[in-house]
This record gives sequence, structure tokens and C-alpha cells, in this order.
Amino acid sequence: MDRDTLAAQADVIITITSCFEPLLTADQSRPGTHIACMGTDTAGKQEIDPAILAGAQVFTDAPEQARTIGESQHAVAQGLIAADDLRAIGEVIDAPDSLSRPADAITVFDGTGVGLQDLAVARVAVERAAEAGTASEIAW
Repeated sequence: MDRDTLAAQADVIITITSCFEPLLTADQSRPGTHIACMGTDTAGKQEIDPAILAGAQVFTDAPEQARTIGESQHAVAQGLIAADDLRAIGEVIDAPDSLSRPADAITVFDGTGVGLQDLAVARVAVERAAEAGTASEIAW
């Protein structure tokens, strides 16, 4: 399947690359989609079109890093979003009622790779896999 077809059908899109050019354009994104950009943070990195961020609710685990070397860097540099448009995900976790998301809103999570959070997510994933009987233990 091509990217246009996949993007048209997806409710959630996760990018985990070290790209320096957009894999997903604004024309390919559709209302209501959640996009998680988890690829390597570095100056110049880019997985999605900055225009997507211009019309999206943008969340991150580390706002300063996201706006300087994360997925949001291009949209901020081009003036498509303001640096303070990046909402810390911790704010939403602490006050979930503060989040209002229309059904047609595009949301973007600009994940910067906070190690402690990665470990916490990995632990939950392993626990759920074990509960479901799908976990495998590998001897190192």
C-alpha cells in the first residue's frame, strides 16, 4: 500500500525514523488523526510536514528540546506555530479535563525520548504482554 492510502485509512500514525525530509505531508493527513513522531531528535530532523503542526494540537514530553531539535523545530522556525504552542504532556496527565479535542482535530505528539518515561512505557508494555500470554523472555 502507498502512503496516501495508508494515511487516508489510519487513525494513528507513528513515525520512528532519523529522516531529514517529511514522510507525511499536510495533504496526506486527515482530520481526527493522531500522529506520534518518535524518531531521533537532532538539528534538521523531520518526519512530517511542518504545515501539519500548524493546524494541530501539539504535545511533547520536553518542550525546549522539541522546539530546538525535535519534530516541532521546523514549524517553530518557519513561524507556523509559536514556541509556547507546544503543550507539555505532563500538563495533560495532571489535568486531563484541561484537554478539549474536537473529533476532527489532528493531534501530534513530538516525543523527545525522555529515558525515564521510555522505561515506564516499556514496563507497562511488558506487563500487558505477560498478562495476555504474548510475552517472550530472551536470555542475554
